[in-house]
Amino acid sequence: MEKQIIKTTEDFVKNQLRSDATGHDWYHVDRVRKNALLICKEEQAGDPFIIEMAALLHDIPDEKLNESLEAGERKLEDFLHTISLGENEKNHIKNIIATISYKGGRGSELISIEAKIVQDADRLDAIGAIGIARAFAYGGKKGQPIYEPSLTIRENMSLAEYRNGKSSSINHFYEKLLKLRDLLNTDAARNLAEKRHRVMENFLEQFYQEWNGQA
Repeated sequence: MEKQIIKTTEDFVKNQLRSDATGHDWYHVDRVRKNALLICKEEQAGDPFIIEMAALLHDIPDEKLNESLEAGERKLEDFLHTISLGENEKNHIKNIIATISYKGGRGSELISIEAKIVQDADRLDAIGAIGIARAFAYGGKKGQPIYEPSLTIRENMSLAEYRNGKSSSINHFYEKLLKLRDLLNTDAARNLAEKRHRVMENFLEQFYQEWNGQA
């Protein structure tokens, strides 16, 4: 039964996100799923089925990918009605998805180990080489410049400022990506994050050298 539910969920997510160009495509979701299950195994904690389902569905209601937050939540709710899950399982999955987002550093408190693991897996995919690629894909889609030295790095942003304020892809490293390593919940994720964090630091060092005509 669980294997069939996973397969149905995979097909649904692939169909929903197949044309995404912001770094929130099916391949991102699949990486988050794999990282989440790896962390679950390493930590020997959490319900693997709930973790896998929440990882697969975590971007379905995202307001960035829907007409509105409400429209995204309806899409998730409608899908959950089509699969044979108990209400407790559905509510657990919805709670995980609703609480793991960064939201400009103003995320919600996590109440389960499953939520902590899925959040860690999602954040791991936002850093390192993949994270760099995704940052520029998303910035380009939003019409942000690669770098604009006159734009200051934003601190203590509201959610609206984080979502819609003027920034650049390089500033995004300082406003979010470089902060993520120290916000991870599990030892397994922190171990995986170390190399990815260094990749970003090295990239920025090289970027500034080239930007200033020194490389």
